[in-house]
Amino acid sequence: MMHVELLISHNGKLYQPIVEEGIQWTTERSGSPSILKFTVVKDQDISFQEGDAVRMKVDGKNVFFGFVFKKKRGKEHHIEVTCYDQLRYLKNKDTYVYENKTASQIIQMIANDFNLNLGSIEGTSYVIESRVEDNQSLFDIIQNALDLELQHKGEMYCLYDDFGKLTLKNIASMKLDLLVNADAAEDFDYTSSIDDQTYNRIKLTYDNEDTGEREVYIAKDSANENQWGIIQYYEKLQKGENGKSKADALLKLYNKKTRNLTVDNCFGDLRCRAGTMVIVQLYLGDINLSNYLLVEKAVHTFKNEQHLMTLHLRGGEFVV
Repeated sequence: MMHVELLISHNGKLYQPIVEEGIQWTTERSGSPSILKFTVVKDQDISFQEGDAVRMKVDGKNVFFGFVFKKKRGKEHHIEVTCYDQLRYLKNKDTYVYENKTASQIIQMIANDFNLNLGSIEGTSYVIESRVEDNQSLFDIIQNALDLELQHKGEMYCLYDDFGKLTLKNIASMKLDLLVNADAAEDFDYTSSIDDQTYNRIKLTYDNEDTGEREVYIAKDSANENQWGIIQYYEKLQKGENGKSKADALLKLYNKKTRNLTVDNCFGDLRCRAGTMVIVQLYLGDINLSNYLLVEKAVHTFKNEQHLMTLHLRGGEFVV
């Protein structure tokens, strides 16, 4: 029997609210905090406000720690509650100018500036010579640094909140021994596309103030240009970036179809959150899939003593 413990802290008091069936916990790999949604049955005893801390455990395992951000009432005076973890504060905007820092150092710098609790931050290796981030969200500032790590070092990292502590991990260390197949899922939806995050020509420019000239760097795949037409990625370089190596790295990263798979209502596993990798074995019509896929988004639902999850996945090699 599954046991869900949900607690709200208000003015030093802990409340265990009466909750309607159906608690939803959602994580996304980048650009979003994790979200916890539930509906409280209002009674005489409970009192809580926006900003109060919320924690959830399932069968004694830590799942979510965050804060109430939204309350919505209906005719029956039940309260629909939306909570976010501390990554919500990375939506704040600011301006940063920095030199000779890695992505992990930038995360630590921002966490200190905004009083965020730090956990385990794996060290990234690419040193960003200099960068100006003007009026950008903290999410974007961090993601830009992580993208540079991916482009130059080929390593992908995931930033998430681990029960109240900012955590950065290489996704290579986030593989799970979890198999998703037709027996474990209610349904699936598979798409392949060149419409999003696919580019066969990379064009980068840098306005060199010393020479007064614009430097242009182009990397392309002529065969794919003939097949798909020209699909161009364009970006202005910042000082210190190597235009040729970055163009080549971006072409290697984006010169391919994107493959996305959504698997509905699998048996739930608390370890499975955005950024983890799971083994997927499915027959997709004319394609057999058997590989690790990256979880871009995971939606867990706890209802009627049942734990199910819907996974949005991408990547991996598809074997015809």
